[in-house]
Parts: sequence; C-alpha cells; structure tokens
Amino acid sequence: MAEEVKKMRAQLEEDEQVASFMRGLRGQNLSDELFASSTVKLRLVEVRNMFHKEALPLVYSPQAISAYWGKRPAAVFTRIFQLLGVAGGFLSHLAGDIVSKKLKENEVARAIELREIVTSLGPAYIKLGQALSIRPDILSPAAMTELQKLCDKVPSFPNDIAMDLIEKELGQPWTELYSELSPSPIAAASLGQVYKGRLKETGEPVAVKVQRPYVLETVTIDLYIIRKLGLALRKFPQIATDVVGLVDEWAARFFEELDYVNEGRNGTRFAEMMRQDLPQVVVPKTYAKYTSRRVLTTGWIDGEKLSQSTADDVGELVNVGVICYLKQLLDTGLFHADPHPGNLIRTLDGKLAILDFGLMTQITDDQKYGMIEAISHLIHRDYEAIVKDFVKLDFIPEGVNLNPIMPVLAKVFDQALEGGGAKNINFQELASDLAQITFDYPFRIPPYFALIIRAIGVLEGIALVGNPDFAIVDEAYPYIAQRLLTDDSPRLREALRYTLYGKTGVFDVDRFIDVMEAFESFTVAAKSGGGEALGGDMASLGSLPSTSRDIILRTTSKDLPSGQMHARVALGFMVSERGEFFREFILDEVVKGLDALSREQVARALPLLGLNRIDTILRSMPVVGVFASALPFMPHRLLPTITAITEEDELVLNNVYKIISFFVEGTPSFRTIDRENGLEVLRLLRELQPILPNISSKLVPEIVSRFASRVVARVLREVFL
Repeated sequence: MAEEVKKMRAQLEEDEQVASFMRGLRGQNLSDELFASSTVKLRLVEVRNMFHKEALPLVYSPQAISAYWGKRPAAVFTRIFQLLGVAGGFLSHLAGDIVSKKLKENEVARAIELREIVTSLGPAYIKLGQALSIRPDILSPAAMTELQKLCDKVPSFPNDIAMDLIEKELGQPWTELYSELSPSPIAAASLGQVYKGRLKETGEPVAVKVQRPYVLETVTIDLYIIRKLGLALRKFPQIATDVVGLVDEWAARFFEELDYVNEGRNGTRFAEMMRQDLPQVVVPKTYAKYTSRRVLTTGWIDGEKLSQSTADDVGELVNVGVICYLKQLLDTGLFHADPHPGNLIRTLDGKLAILDFGLMTQITDDQKYGMIEAISHLIHRDYEAIVKDFVKLDFIPEGVNLNPIMPVLAKVFDQALEGGGAKNINFQELASDLAQITFDYPFRIPPYFALIIRAIGVLEGIALVGNPDFAIVDEAYPYIAQRLLTDDSPRLREALRYTLYGKTGVFDVDRFIDVMEAFESFTVAAKSGGGEALGGDMASLGSLPSTSRDIILRTTSKDLPSGQMHARVALGFMVSERGEFFREFILDEVVKGLDALSREQVARALPLLGLNRIDTILRSMPVVGVFASALPFMPHRLLPTITAITEEDELVLNNVYKIISFFVEGTPSFRTIDRENGLEVLRLLRELQPILPNISSKLVPEIVSRFASRVVARVLREVFL
C-alpha cells in the first residue's frame, strides 16, 4: 500500500498547482523568520472604555460583541475606513475582474494582494486567513497556496509596555519575579511576543509570552464587522459560503487562544496524556504561579526546529510525531491544532518537543471511532458502509440521498486501489470523477479534519526533506493496527472483527498477518527517540514478562542463529497481558484450528496403528459383526466421519499453518512446518515452552472446554443426524 501511495503522490505532484498546494499543506511555504519584515505595519484598534461597567466578553459571544460595539459606532466606522483604505486597491481590482469575467484568470494575483493586505490588518485576519488556507472545499489550490504563506510574525511592541503588562497581570514588577529577562523579545507574533528569562525563586530558565495590547479590541471589532457583512451576504442565494457560520466556528477557538491560562492548562493536559505512552515527547512545563490571561510562563527548551535539524534521528522523531498526532486523533481526542514547523523541536538529547497549545480542538468519540471504522470498510471496499461513514464524520450532511453516490465512489476507490498500481490510474479521469462528486453532492471538509490534514501534512513535509521515499501510510496504518488490537471499546472490537472477517464472516488469515506485521512496525516506531529506554508503555507492547527474558523478540522473518529461542514480537504481544483481549477475540479460531489439526494428526496415525482396517476386523468376528453392521455409533462407523477433513477444515488447516509459519519463521521449528509431512507439534511446544506458562493457566481451561464441546457436538451430530 505504501509503495502505491508514493507512486500516486509522485504522479499527482507532476501537476505544478497540486505540487504547490502540497508544499503549503506541509508547511513548506511558511517563513521561518522570528520577526516580520520591516515593511509590515500592524494596524490595531486602540479604544478606551467609555462605559466603565461594560467589558468585552472573554469567551466568544456574538451577541455580547454586537452589544458592545453597537454602542461605539465611531470606533466601528473608523475601523471600516481603515480597512477600506488598506484594501481599496484590492477591492477595485476584484470588481474589475468580475466585470471583465477574468476572476479565474487573475485568481493568483488577487490572492497575493490579499495576503499582503491581511498581514497588516492584525490578528483576526491573519488567523482567519491561515484557517482558510487549509480548506480546499472553500478556496482553490492557487488561493490556498498564497494564504499558506501568511506569516504570523509582526513587529514587536515596546518593551516598557510589555513590562507594565507583566506587573499589571501578575501583581508585581517583573524584577520581583524573574532574575533576568532578555533585553528584547526573541520572537514576535500577532498575538504577543516572547522573552527568555529565569525565575528568581528557583533559577529555572523560562519562556515568558506577553500578549500584545489592544488585541481583544481589534479582534472583536473585526469579527463584528465581518459578521455584519456575512449577515448581509445571506440575502444573496448565489453566494453558497455561509460566512457567519464560518466566522462563528473559527472565532470560538480563536478566543481560547487569547487566554494564556487556558493555553497553559492545555499544555499540562497534553503532557499528562503523553507521559506514560510516549515519554520521548516533551512539553514545556507551565508555571501557573507566573501565568495569567495575558502572560504565560513555561519552561525553556533548548533545541532546534525539527524541520531544520540535520541530526541522524530526525526520521525517527518524525515517526514519533506521527504516532503522537495519531494518538491525539484516535485516542486522547485533545488535538494540537497549530502544528507548523516552528512548533516541533528536536531537543539536545534527541527528544521531540511540541510547543504552543493555544489552539486546540476536541475530537469526539464518534469521530475517533468513525475514522477507524472507515479505514476498515475501505480495506474491504465496502463502499455502502464508507458512504455512511462520510455522513457520520460530517463530510456529507444528514438526509442526503446516498444511493447515486456509491457507484461513483466505488469507481474512484477501485481505480485508486487497483493492484496494478499507480501506472494503471488515469489521473485526469480520477480528478474529473472527484470533482464531479464535489459538484453534484454537498461534500465538505469538516473543520477538525482540515486541521488533521494540516498536522499530518507538516510532519510529512519535514520527513520528505531527509527521506524522499517517506510515506505517511507506513506510520499511520501500524498505529491503527495497534489501536484495533489493544482497545476494548465495543466499536473498535467490531471494527477489528470486520477487518479480519469482512462482510462474509470468514476469517482472512492474510489480513490477520498483515495486521500483526503492522503492529510489529508500530512497536519499532514507538521505541524511537528514546521511547524504549524511557520505559514508554507503547514501546513495551509485545514485551514478554521477566520470566521469559531468555527469548529474543524480533520483527523480521530472517533465519536467526540457534542456541536461544527466537519469537516474533507479534507472538510476544499475543501472550502478554496487553494481548488478552485479542487472544479471547480469536479463541474460536484457535479451537477450530486445534480441532482440524488434531483430526488431521489422528487421520495420519490410523494407518500406522492399523485402525484403518478395523471395519474388516470387526466384521470377521461372528457376534460383534452383527452389531457392527447395525449400530451407527460403532468405532468403524464413527472414526471415518469424526476424522474426515472437510473443505472448511482444509481452509482452517491452511490458516493454521500460515499463522504458525508467521509466528515461528526463523526458528528451528520453522523447517518442520509442512502440510505433506505434518507438524512436529511436540517439538514446537518444547521450543515455545518458556512463554506458555504465561497464558496456560488462563487460556488452557477455556480452550479445552470449547474444544471438548466442539468434539462432543460433532459426535452427537454424526450419531443422531
């Protein structure tokens, strides 16, 4: 699958427009500068509170904002004139394009103008432009590419204002709190600027972020104006985009970003969620005592941007980053929604540090499980289920007739997943089909999914710099396999069952091995960046208890030297505590396998013991022969039926041999696995004996019980039916 994704990506990116869009999605269009160009002028709204009993809301409320600015028409008109003065040339050019019907032709030129204007208009427009830059359902690739170049870096504001704000927010002069602060900010953005300092109380190095004055006033007045414009545009049905809904959806998260207490709390929660599973992921400590709504103090992290690092372990840290973001997406649900390259740091000791937790989004359980279910359905090309998944995941609104869309999606996915690979894909036809789906049906990119695309895109962009063959699917599928194997939620249990059994309900041994191999790949990635040395839970998946440390676990199928027992990591997981759910899940397949295997062994043994001639012997005995001919349950009648190998048994036996071959490949017993000559079961059990005690006390009674029930049921069926 990964190879096909790489080929498909290469062919798609032969189109310059697509390639440019992908560069932007990966964050490669962003500037790494810490400060804005000297030509950038930031225009903020400085409004004194004339009504002292009133204040702007600290949580997004369109009604409260409207009430506040509705009483300040002079300030609103001043801002409108300011906006028109800056954007007048752009609007006149846009109007000319509409009149001359050259809107599409001049799209890129207008996008460049818009980006330059937005940069100077302040935080609301910069952040809104960045949000739109990853919405292909709203903007064209050309327009998105330009907006992705939006730089959040603006000129710093004076130090004396920053120091006064620290004193006002924290209640003491900065000299009483910090033994030192850098004489000027080390970075400046639209919302605030950062100083490097040291706590006076403990001497610990810290980063101190101070919010820019008048940010709340500027943001809310701009939201008020944009929202008024959106309400007016609703009168024109030919304008499909709901500006009001878009602004409200985005503004709620943006207000959270203005609250540094909330940002610090997010960072602390995020660190707690990663500490046990991924200790190699570092989050700066938040010092709540030195944090307020407009001042944030966190631990200082020394390192370099992952995107600029030339260290040998960058690839491993990207793998850790992919696992980290997939864990947020499919497990914790608290998703870091601002993953540009400047927020991903390689620490001096080779860990991955993640910064800036102001902009977060919450992924619901329905969304988490829905994405995994959709992948399971895609694996089996169950397009009817996939279309329903799209509705659950909010790609298609409720109530839309789904029947006409299924044949089109089936054609698109079948072509993309065709075994012949990318060379068999007609990309023009594929693009045409996708465009037609978007045109004919109300497809949309949910906001949470746009953020997901951006996060994964940034990680892929960093990885591709050092490894052109990197494919995100190589890392994503193993994580999903791990989730399926270890999560005991009912929906994921059903998703695992569907993955292995499909719609037919028949166990797919090749899919089972594929999932187990993906799980082994995950364990390798989870050990990257020091995960194993730090004792991370994910790095230890598949590890055996201390009583079995004489067994070497591995993820390859190559022959290994004798003298010590070798077993696959997948087998280690199967017999570990974390594998308990999965063992129970496939217990019926184990019993089926033992049943078929035992009957096959008995069938092979009968000729050696002469029991294949029991019918002739019994019939030769005068008295017994009479009963032998009459009674259906005599041995000579039961043995052939009880030991007979059916077509279903043949399938089960082939599965058993494939699974055993997978688990013990590279061991001495591997050479004894042969359907023609049988399996040296006792030898295999002897080699696996060191790990069998870990599960025998729990599993053997249950297996024996189910096995006995199966045998008795078959005997009774043969006797009476």
